[in-house]
Amino acid sequence: MTNSAPAEHPVHELIRNRWSPRSYTGRKVETAQLASLLEAARWAPSCFNEQPWFFLIAEKANAAEYEKMLSCLVEANQKWARLAPVLMISVAKLSFQKTGKPNRHAQHDVGLAAENMALQAEAMGLDLHQMAGFDVDKTRQLYIIPEGYEPMAAMAVGYAGVPELLPEDLAERERAPRARRKIQEFAFTGAWNKAFIA
Repeated sequence: MTNSAPAEHPVHELIRNRWSPRSYTGRKVETAQLASLLEAARWAPSCFNEQPWFFLIAEKANAAEYEKMLSCLVEANQKWARLAPVLMISVAKLSFQKTGKPNRHAQHDVGLAAENMALQAEAMGLDLHQMAGFDVDKTRQLYIIPEGYEPMAAMAVGYAGVPELLPEDLAERERAPRARRKIQEFAFTGAWNKAFIA
């Protein structure tokens, strides 16, 4: 299933077609495909080339590990994410390796790595849905994440399925048209709220 964005200005097809489905088929994601996603993350830009991203990964083929990660998601996300063959959680290292000083760009940089993964997934015919709804403290405890590292987002990875695989309320959201704010609402020049594009 594709759900292309109704872009108002020309953008690359990977950007137009990237979206975050909730419905997934049961088709396995191969280890080589996951390696390509991680390679895409590896080449994301980062402040001082710090590369502060880390990823926890659970495949449905390993039921115990998969259930462990699934249990970190909030209940509303568990309802649909359990369809995905792969779950991930991104983690940011909050300080610079060389100086130990706080890296206030770490979370931004982890987001860049995750977007690289999302676009690589789209290029490969996969879909990646990022989630804020997960239990950070439980994740920290279950995965023994050390001090100075912050769990950032959960992700579901797989092949998009049909809305009919979901409960009706989620199926409706899956079928809904995609929408975004107008550029005039977020791109300014000269002063706050003075639109760059009229």
